[in-house]
Amino acid sequence: MELTDKASFRDAMAHVGAAVNIITTDGPAGRAGFTASAVCSVTDTPPTLLVCLNRSASVWPVFSEHHTLCVNTLAAGQEALSTLFGGKTAMDERFAAADWQTGATGCPRLEAALVSFDCRIDQRVSVGTHDILFCHVVAITRHPEPRGLMWFDRGYHTLMRPAC
Repeated sequence: MELTDKASFRDAMAHVGAAVNIITTDGPAGRAGFTASAVCSVTDTPPTLLVCLNRSASVWPVFSEHHTLCVNTLAAGQEALSTLFGGKTAMDERFAAADWQTGATGCPRLEAALVSFDCRIDQRVSVGTHDILFCHVVAITRHPEPRGLMWFDRGYHTLMRPAC
């Protein structure tokens, strides 16, 4: 099938599973967070992630002013938190729904995240409707929870870590 429109592309992308993340920041422009599945590893030398953020998102002005963020990868059972951070809920209400610590960069780190990557934003590239943030990982916090949360086929799914 040849790509002809945005809807076809979105339908095809629904077949690509991705981890569910809450991206957070804090600083002079305020505290903010949003749900993202467009996050991936770029390289391990130096450890770098990329995060995609729609420039029309309500959090974009805050993230555009800050130079740090934390990628909090969600565990199974955190679907409601993902939905909360993916909606139009006020920031104070979003952050009140979970327990947070301050990460190495000063960004909120979700205590119960499967893994958190505390990052410094090294580069921003605009492509289409989104900014791609290249993020140098400065600290990692892992949680022993064995079940991850995935977004696939427009719904949440649980992944279980294999027993060793």
